[in-house]
Amino acid sequence: MPSHTDKIYENELRELREKLLAMGAKVELAIASSVRALVERDTALARKVEEDDTEINREEVDIDDCCRRILALRQPAGSDLRFITTALKIVTDLERMGDLAVNIAERVVDLNAAPQLGSYADIVKLADLAQAQLKHALDAFVDGNPSAAQVVLKGDELVDAVYLKVFNELVGLMLEDSKNIRRATALMFVAKHLERLADHATNVAEMVIYMVKGTDVRHPHSRGLAEE
Repeated sequence: MPSHTDKIYENELRELREKLLAMGAKVELAIASSVRALVERDTALARKVEEDDTEINREEVDIDDCCRRILALRQPAGSDLRFITTALKIVTDLERMGDLAVNIAERVVDLNAAPQLGSYADIVKLADLAQAQLKHALDAFVDGNPSAAQVVLKGDELVDAVYLKVFNELVGLMLEDSKNIRRATALMFVAKHLERLADHATNVAEMVIYMVKGTDVRHPHSRGLAEE
C-alpha cells in the first residue's frame, strides 16, 4: 500500500487493512476450532464456533461501512481504488468461510451424538490443506505478493484430489453397511464445506493478483496473464 501525504487518509487505509486481517484471524480460528471439535468429539467447542460467528458477521458490516466511507469521502483512484474494491470482495469471502465453519460445527454436533465412523485422518488432511490455503492467501494479501497468490491457485488441485478421495471412501462405507449412511453423509458435508473453504481462499488469492497487478484472473482463460 503506497504512502500518502494525507496522513489521515493513510491511517484510514491502514485501519481497513488491519480490520481485514483481524477478521481473517477470527475465521482461521473458527475453521481450526470446528475441525478440532470433530477430531476431539468436543460438542461444547462446536457450539462455541456457532456462537462466535456473530462477531465475524459484525466485522463484515464494519469493514463494508469503512470501505464505503472511504470511497465516498476520498474518491480513491489507481492502486488505492483496487485495494478498497479488493477489500470489499475479500470480506465477503471471509464471511462465507465463517459460515462454512459454522456449518461444519453443526454437523459435528450431530456426529458426536453417535459412535465415530472410521478414521478422520483424510478429513484432517483436507482441513489442513484448506487452512493452509487460507493462510497463504492472507499472507499474499499482507505482502502484496502476486507470486504467492499464484501458489494458492495451483494448490487448489491438491485440495480437490483429497476431497475426491474422502468422498469415495465415504461412499464405500455407505455401501458396506446401510447403518453408516447417516454418519457418512454428515462427513461428506464436512468434507464439502472444507473444499468450499479452499475455493474461497482461491478467490482471495485471485483478488490479491488483481489488487497488485490490475489483472482479473477469475476465469481460467485469463490466468496465464497473471504469470507474465
